[in-house]
Amino acid sequence: MSTVIEAYGLRKDFTVRVRHGRLRRTKRTVAAVDGVDLTVERGELLGYIGPNGAGKSTTLKMMTGILTPSGGSVRVCAMAPVPQRRRLARHIGVVFGQRSLLWWDLPLRESFDLLRHIYRVPADEHAARLRRCRGLLDLDEFLDTPVRQLSLGQRMRGEITAALLHGPEVLFLDEPTIGLDLLSKQAVRGFVAELGAGGDTTVVLTTHDLNDIERLTRRLVVIDHGRVVHDGTLESLHQRYGSTRQVVVDLAEPLAGPVDMPGATLAASEADGHRLTFALDGVGAGELVARLAAVASLRDLSIVEPDIEDVIARLYRSPQRAPDSPPVTGEIVVADGPDGGPTRP
Repeated sequence: MSTVIEAYGLRKDFTVRVRHGRLRRTKRTVAAVDGVDLTVERGELLGYIGPNGAGKSTTLKMMTGILTPSGGSVRVCAMAPVPQRRRLARHIGVVFGQRSLLWWDLPLRESFDLLRHIYRVPADEHAARLRRCRGLLDLDEFLDTPVRQLSLGQRMRGEITAALLHGPEVLFLDEPTIGLDLLSKQAVRGFVAELGAGGDTTVVLTTHDLNDIERLTRRLVVIDHGRVVHDGTLESLHQRYGSTRQVVVDLAEPLAGPVDMPGATLAASEADGHRLTFALDGVGAGELVARLAAVASLRDLSIVEPDIEDVIARLYRSPQRAPDSPPVTGEIVVADGPDGGPTRP
């Protein structure tokens, strides 16, 4: 495997004006991204998550050459994104919810054809990629519909297709399922999963929908206040913040007395002792069930996986991740963006 994204000490500062009294305003520097170190290998499907204002989209914009870093370094496909932005564009695909690759008044098919000419993609390669996307994203029913008449879910499927037609090495997806109906979410998730399983395209996914993370990503990076607070698997996140699997057992008769179950803790007893909930800590579910079956008659059982939303909330509340200097909140009036206009970090 080769590294396609390298970021070391990556930083982006914004100057904001804050109120002091009724008339005075002073400037303050806020770090939207504060020293991110990140490497992504070819073929990885990376989940990049965090609360609003954590720095997710700002990181992606620096990796795609939209924003110039204030410090540190970043290389994507062995290129510096800002100075080599035009060349990099041929190697990456980008889907940002607020930026469209499609022409509003043209049918979807014609937008795809224009992109083929812009990227100078050979006709046979373009046709093969479009055929694959049509099958996996169910595009045929609205290929000849003007983009302005598409539903949000249809347009997002079109945006993802448009970002892939030139065969990028890296695909950046920023909130691809936000606001979509159930069927559109399933179509997008299935396609991204298929893309990741192929191993040819590296996918960096930012999302607030934690179902996307559970179903799609093998590696999870959590950013908060511009800093990486977790980089690893979803399982390691559960272990780090104390979430555990639980086994819920329905008994024919309550236990006659306390039973020692090493590696498991009795978390709850309900229905007059007919339903017991055990938290697993060092023992497998099968072993626990076998021990219980030896001392009681079991009517039913279920295994409850830890809720990722609870784990992420626990991570955000953890005092260990709080930065030394929290960002300004509630008093920002104007932020000077890279183009001199108002923006948010």
